Amino acid sequence: MALTITACSSGDSSSVPESSQQSSDSTSDSSQTSQPDIPAGENVMPVLSIDTVSEDKNAIDFATKPVAPHVSSQIATWTPGYVMPPEPYYEDCTIKLSDTDGTELLSDVSAQVKVRGNWTTTYDKKAFRIKFEEKQSMLSLNDGAAAKNWLLMAEYKDASMLRNKTALDIAREIVAKDNLYCSDAEFVEVYINGNYWGVYLLCEYQQINESRVNITEAEQDYTGTDIGYFMEFDGYYYNEPELQQFFVDYVDNAPLVPYDGNGGSGKTITCMGRGKKNVGITIKSDIYSEEQRDFIAGFVNGVYTIMYEAAYNDKAYEFNSDYSALVESSLTPREAVEKVVDVNSLASLYLISELTCDADIYWSSFFMSADFGENGNKKLTFTAPWDFDSAMGNKDRCANGKGFYAANIVPDVNGGEYYTVNPWLAVLMYEDWYLEIVKEKWQTAYSDGVFERAIKSVTDDASSLAPAFDRNYDKWNNIKNNDSFKNELAHGAAKCKTHSEAADYLADWLSKRVEFMNSQFGQ
Repeated sequence: MALTITACSSGDSSSVPESSQQSSDSTSDSSQTSQPDIPAGENVMPVLSIDTVSEDKNAIDFATKPVAPHVSSQIATWTPGYVMPPEPYYEDCTIKLSDTDGTELLSDVSAQVKVRGNWTTTYDKKAFRIKFEEKQSMLSLNDGAAAKNWLLMAEYKDASMLRNKTALDIAREIVAKDNLYCSDAEFVEVYINGNYWGVYLLCEYQQINESRVNITEAEQDYTGTDIGYFMEFDGYYYNEPELQQFFVDYVDNAPLVPYDGNGGSGKTITCMGRGKKNVGITIKSDIYSEEQRDFIAGFVNGVYTIMYEAAYNDKAYEFNSDYSALVESSLTPREAVEKVVDVNSLASLYLISELTCDADIYWSSFFMSADFGENGNKKLTFTAPWDFDSAMGNKDRCANGKGFYAANIVPDVNGGEYYTVNPWLAVLMYEDWYLEIVKEKWQTAYSDGVFERAIKSVTDDASSLAPAFDRNYDKWNNIKNNDSFKNELAHGAAKCKTHSEAADYLADWLSKRVEFMNSQFGQ
C-alpha cells in the first residue's frame, strides 16, 4: 500500500464570517485617544506599555492599519472602491511591564511588534505578536520560562473577555497529565505610545521550544528528515509558502460516522465536500528542504490511513522501515494505531474540543506534532490547544450546552453553507478502547475539580478585575457597538449588554456543558 501525496485544490474562501463581509474599514478614531493613568487602587492587572522607537506621528499605524493580506484580498472582491490596507508588519518598539503593585518587571526592552491573526485583523482592537531581541520571562508564565515570542490577544468579540483564559486554564490541567504543552496566560492592560489600548490576554506563542512544544528543532539549513515537525490543521494553509504546507486526502475523503450520541443516526460525513474542497496542514516550524516536507506529508497521510483502516475495516497497517509505504501488519488494529499516534493526547484534545464547542474546530487552530529526532517518539501527537474566543456559547454551537459537537457533523463558520467534520477527532470515536480512554480522562479531570475551579474563576475574575474591564469598554464600547461581528453571536451572547452579564452567561453555559458531558462520560 504505497503512500501518495495528492495535489491540493484551490483555497476555500467560504469560511468568511458573515460580519467580516460587511466591513471595509477597520480603523477607528477611538484607537488614537489617550486615557488617564489607572487610578490608585484600581490597578488590578499588570500594565504592559509598547512604545515605538520612531517618533513619527504615524508610527502607531502598525497597530491600527494592517489587515491580513488574504483577508483584505477577499474583502476587495465584494467592496467597490476598497482601498487595500497594509499587511501586518513589524515595528521596532520598546516594552515596559509593571506588576499590579507598581514593581517594574521589564524596562525599555527592545522588541518588534506587529498585528497578528486572520479575520480578527479587521477589528478595531487588534491582537499583537511581540518578538523580543532576547528571551524574556513574562509574569512568571509557564513557571517563568523565557522566550522571545509572546502574544497579546484582544478578546474583541468575546464580551466576557474570559473565554480564552478559561479554556486555556482547563486545557492546561488536562494535557498536563500527558506531559504536553498548553499556553499559560494572564490579563494585562496595554498602552501604546501613551495611549490606553485596553485589556489583553498575554499568551505564549505556539512554537517549538523546550518549554513549549518540546520536540527536536531543526538547525538552520539542515535538510535531513530526523527532526521535529509542529503542524496546524489549517483551512488557511494555501496562503503559506509551498515548502510549509501539504495536503491530506483522508483516505480519498472516506466517509466517517459522526459521533452524535446515537450511533451516527444513520448518517455519514466527509471532511471535504460541497463548499469545502480542501483541508490541509501548515508546517508551523521551520523546515529547509522538500525532502522534509514530503516526509512529514507522507507520514501524516499514512497515520490517518492507519487510523481509518483500524476503525472502519478492522485492519492493521504499519510503515515500512523508511516510512515510504504502508504494509499489512500482524499487530492488532489498536496496536497499529498506538504505534504511530499518541492516543492520550488525541483523547485530551477531543475532550477540550467537546467541552468548548469552538466554531472553527473543522477549519483551524488544531495543532499536532511529530518528533523524528534522536529522542523523539515518532508518533503523531495532538498538542497546544488554542483559540477559544468563539467557543463556549459565544457562537451558536451547542448554545444550550447540550449535545455532541467536536466529532459530530458541524456547520461552516457562517452556520450552514456547508457541513463537515474534523476527521482527526471523529475517526476513532466508535472504537471502544479509545472511548474508554476518553471517559477515564474526563472522570479524572472532573473528580480533580478542574471544571469547578474554571467556573468559579469566571465569576471571580469578572468581579476582581471589573475596574480594568470597565476601562476597556469605556475605550472600545464593542459590547454595544458590535456591528463588525454581531451576526456571529449566539442569541444568548448577543443579549449581553454589560461585561457582568457576559461573564454570567459564560459561567452558566459552562456549568450546563459540564453537566451534559458528565452525564455522558462520568461514572
